[in-house]
Parts: sequence; C-alpha cells; structure tokens
Amino acid sequence: MSASSKGLLTQISQFWNMLDDLSENDPERYKNFIQQELKDGKQFCVDPEPQLCLQTKILKPKEKILFINLCQWKRIPAPQSATHPVPLNVGSPEDFSEASGAYTVIDVAYNPGVLQAAEKDQRIKDQLIKMAMHCIEERFQFILAQSYRVTSFGIKGSIQRMKEKLMGTKSSFTDLKEILKKENTLERIRSSAVSEPNHLPQVLLTKKQAPAKGRCLIEEISSSEIQVEVKKPAYKLKVVKDQNEKPLKIELKIELPGINSVSLCDLSVSEVDLLIEVSEKYRLYLNLPESVNAEMTTAKFIKNKSLLIITMPLA
Repeated sequence: MSASSKGLLTQISQFWNMLDDLSENDPERYKNFIQQELKDGKQFCVDPEPQLCLQTKILKPKEKILFINLCQWKRIPAPQSATHPVPLNVGSPEDFSEASGAYTVIDVAYNPGVLQAAEKDQRIKDQLIKMAMHCIEERFQFILAQSYRVTSFGIKGSIQRMKEKLMGTKSSFTDLKEILKKENTLERIRSSAVSEPNHLPQVLLTKKQAPAKGRCLIEEISSSEIQVEVKKPAYKLKVVKDQNEKPLKIELKIELPGINSVSLCDLSVSEVDLLIEVSEKYRLYLNLPESVNAEMTTAKFIKNKSLLIITMPLA
C-alpha cells in the first residue's frame, strides 16, 4: 500500500473515531449532524439534468464543430441576488471522431432556478448562452463563432459522461481524498467538538467541495459583462412556389438599420432553422416552415437599404 493511501486510511480512521466521540458526548448533535450530511450527500450525488444542446464552431486554435450541453444541476449554487454574479460549472472538453467528422463536446451547468427563469424570458436565455460561450473561450483559450443553433436533441452523449466531466473526476476514492484534504475535515470536527459546541459542522459531502488544484469546477461570471441590448430585426419570410403551387424555396428579407457591410453579419443555416447575428446589435432565430438545402443557400446584402436577402432552396 502506498504512503498516500496509508495516510488517507489513517485520516478516515481518525474521522470515524471523532464521530464516535461526538455520538457518545452529544447524541442529539450527532443525530442532527448525520441528518444534515445525508441531506447534503443526496444533493451532492444528484445527476445533472440536460436542458438543451447548442451547436457552434471552435474557430481557433483549430476549427472544429462544438456541441455545448446546457444543463441544470442542484449542486450549482443560485446567485445571491439579481446584482450578483451567476455561478456556472464548465466541464473539460472531450473530442470525438465519427464517420460524419470530428467534433468536441463541452458541458455547462447552471442552478435549476436560473434556467427555469430563462424558460420564461428569451432575453435571459440568450444571455446565459452567451455567458457559457464566453466562459468556454476564457477558460480554454478558444475563439468561438458567435452564431449557434439549438439542436433537435437535448444532449450530446450520456448523462453519466456529462456528470463525470462536470465533476472533473471518475473516482469516488479520489473525491473522498480531496474532501478530507481540501475541506480540512478532521480539523473541522475537532474545532466543532472542542470550541464550537453550538455549531453544526459542515463536513463530508458538502456543497462547498473545493476543486482540485488547477481545476476550476465552479466559475463566476458577472452578467454585467455581457448585458448588451440586442434587438430582433424586422423581417419578412416567404415560401416561393411554382405555377403548380409546389414550394420551391424560402426567401427571407431582414432589415438591419445601421449596418453597412455584410461582413458584420454572422449567418448560420441548417435544414430546419436559421440564425442571423450582428454583434451587439441584432439577433434573429427562426424555425423554418420547410426543410431547406443549407449548402445551396445564398445571401445578398443591399447596402443602401441595409437589407439582407437570404434565399434557401428546399431540400
């Protein structure tokens, strides 16, 4: 057995001895302590719940498709108030290669209350998505495309894989070692039993588990960093048909006042939806009434009218 394993077992033994002392000297307090730990432990072990999956691109350091699994997780604390930072947890990237091509998956978790509020307000949802993308860029030194689309599936991969990436470990033995080491478990019990008789100790499986060195499990990004007023532009969508009333293509005209160059427009089209973004000015997401041929889609910008015309042949 390695020295580190022996040391861990010694700490565990001391931990149980101290719990035994607490149960003998103050049974009521011991009972309350165990009940609290069981409650916290249940929340600590709960699985994240996938909400939606986004598809975008990593532009640098190497261009690749990126899927972002956005989920709610009870382990993530809620923001203290509307003016405080919104906590979020970003898992490490995982690369995959399939017949259809290579891609990367990153998982991002928010407190359930945060995402529930976003379901009632598209503006809040957009901000949370932008926050997640901004955090990914900052943490992994990526440059992402500013456009994205919501996929038809809710999660890329499995919930178990998502949980492992968000927790940053696969080993419960390692988790226990980190808790004993980082949370100063033994010292907390000693302190509580000797000098803080009226305080219920917060130890083992707490919600404040410290991350491993060099790994940021919970990051706080101030929402004020990305609170930019983005407008939904005026648009007209038309399904063009032939003389037999057979649909041929979809024509979309978008008014973009103040924009004088198509280079400022970021367009993403799939078979079933479309997203157009102009940084910090406009954003328009549409579910298309017919399936289109994304590869044959064309866009034309009329500069003197600030009008973008997108033509999408049907699939």
